[in-house]
Amino acid sequence: MLETLRNAFKIKDIRNRIIFTFFMLIVIRIGSQLPIPGVDSSVFANWFDSQTADGMGFFDAVTGGSFYNMSIFALNITPYITSSIIMQLLTIAIPKLEEMQRDGEEGRKKIVEITRYLTIALALIESVAMAIGFGRGGYLTEFNALNVIMVVTTLTAGSAVLMWIGERITEKGVGNGISIVLTINIISRMPDDIGSLYEQFISGKSVPKGVLAAVIIIAIIVAMVVFVVFLQGGERRIPVQYSKKIQGRKQVGGQSTHIPLKVNTGGVIPVIFAQSLLQTPVIIASVLNKGNGNGIGSKILKGMSQSNWCNPSQPIYNIGLVVYIVLIIAFAYFYTSITFNPLEIANNMKKAGGFIPGIRPGKPTSDYLNKILNYIVFIGAVGLAIVAFVPIFFNGVFGADVSFGGTSIIIIVGVVIETLKQIESQMLVRYYKGFLND
Repeated sequence: MLETLRNAFKIKDIRNRIIFTFFMLIVIRIGSQLPIPGVDSSVFANWFDSQTADGMGFFDAVTGGSFYNMSIFALNITPYITSSIIMQLLTIAIPKLEEMQRDGEEGRKKIVEITRYLTIALALIESVAMAIGFGRGGYLTEFNALNVIMVVTTLTAGSAVLMWIGERITEKGVGNGISIVLTINIISRMPDDIGSLYEQFISGKSVPKGVLAAVIIIAIIVAMVVFVVFLQGGERRIPVQYSKKIQGRKQVGGQSTHIPLKVNTGGVIPVIFAQSLLQTPVIIASVLNKGNGNGIGSKILKGMSQSNWCNPSQPIYNIGLVVYIVLIIAFAYFYTSITFNPLEIANNMKKAGGFIPGIRPGKPTSDYLNKILNYIVFIGAVGLAIVAFVPIFFNGVFGADVSFGGTSIIIIVGVVIETLKQIESQMLVRYYKGFLND
């Protein structure tokens, strides 16, 4: 990784892209500290500290502390992420959008444009709900129309600016703009989490106990990172052979290639889907100050809350953990089914004269790909469930209270690997251009 960056800085164009990305990230971090006019930040911070909803901690992590500070970037890029997921789902459901997706670069531009408008609409809806909700809760300096409009405008504009910055990083920076914005937000919260772990498990302990605790914490984090690296990079390569064709007096084709099937086909999306489905009701109940009683509804909400999982004194709530793991596996299959179509791939191979050795073209190829894919998706989904489970286990059993978890590690590792690949590909393109010009 360090060698790749060192070589990248030797090339002026790539060096400028890295510097541009760095300055954009500085702008993001400055904006994350600028408070929204009309919001009583101290009162809001006290309210946030009193919340136990797990989704609040994760939401604060992905916004880089902007939500806790109630800054102009409080909504951050979450509306864009939500709109992108919605567009992916709608592409499968609406034939017109599916046709756009197949139209190449022109169709992709139209889908990106629709995603932008949907992002602004979602940001507007969320900011209106937050402004009115916080106004009624007494978190605004004054609850009047002018203050509400100011908060709504600031939150919506902040989300739009971050979306624009993300796209500029993709265009003029190192690529993966939105993913890099999300990653730097998560990383920015890690010093606080490390400080919390130090205060909880190391500070005040004897030297042997403190050293042992530090070694265990570092070993767990390193082991999870290594596991995620293998999970993200693992793939099954299906060999494909293309038959030779006669064109004039020459034989063309006949080359061998492969179809790379990633073990973790869905990335972090299945975990986010499962987490959102379980945590959204908990967050809503927390904002409305509901779910604190002893009724059946309160117990269900407690079962959906990660803070009650793996608690030795309340094992009944582990049912929620089982549901969470089942949802991760189910969403891994669901997301793969809408992003990977074995029948379409089999038909395209057949038209191009390609075949998998030992498998007949057409439907037998599709069935074979489906069979292999089901095995791979299950392995990837179990791997995701393990990564998501480990932080929950240590939080429940040992009380390790940190905002980042398995989801954050998957995002960080995935984005770092992908960004390095982007830089390497840009270096390779520069090398070939220079070779051809010579």
